[in-house]
Amino acid sequence: MRPHIRAATSDDAVALSRFARDAFHDTFAADNAPGDVEAYLREAFSPERQAAELADPHRCCLLATVGGDLAGYASLMQDAAHPSVVAAHPVELERFYVARAWHGRGLAALLMQTAVGQARAWGTDVVWLGVWERNARAIRFYEKQGYETVGAQTFRLGSDLQRDCVMRVRLA
Repeated sequence: MRPHIRAATSDDAVALSRFARDAFHDTFAADNAPGDVEAYLREAFSPERQAAELADPHRCCLLATVGGDLAGYASLMQDAAHPSVVAAHPVELERFYVARAWHGRGLAALLMQTAVGQARAWGTDVVWLGVWERNARAIRFYEKQGYETVGAQTFRLGSDLQRDCVMRVRLA
């Protein structure tokens, strides 16, 4: 089956919430305290929060589906500045997740290509993201997509203050 990528709508809030919780848990639970993970999941991925983010006109959430099942998503936010990122019109790639079953099968590259296409449509000159410094697989993927590390930021996961690499790709 071929992947399909589309913009999420408000009708997707519940399914996105469920997928986002599962993807985050699958990615980070083994390396973090259960209480910290659960606290973050409750805060970041509630259906209400997803609905609010989907309604924000400065954001775009792209859903990757395969055979009607959600297999990944990318969330972008316009004009999101970061001190390490020099840009006239920056776009933050806030979240980027692909289900483990689809790792290494080209879905992530297709989703990234579509996300960058959305950023270009907004007229951005730089897309940037934060990625946990201990997530080597994701860092390698982003580097293959042309991203370079330009700084760092903190990320609070429950009671744990972590360090993220800030990476960016310039769009010509």
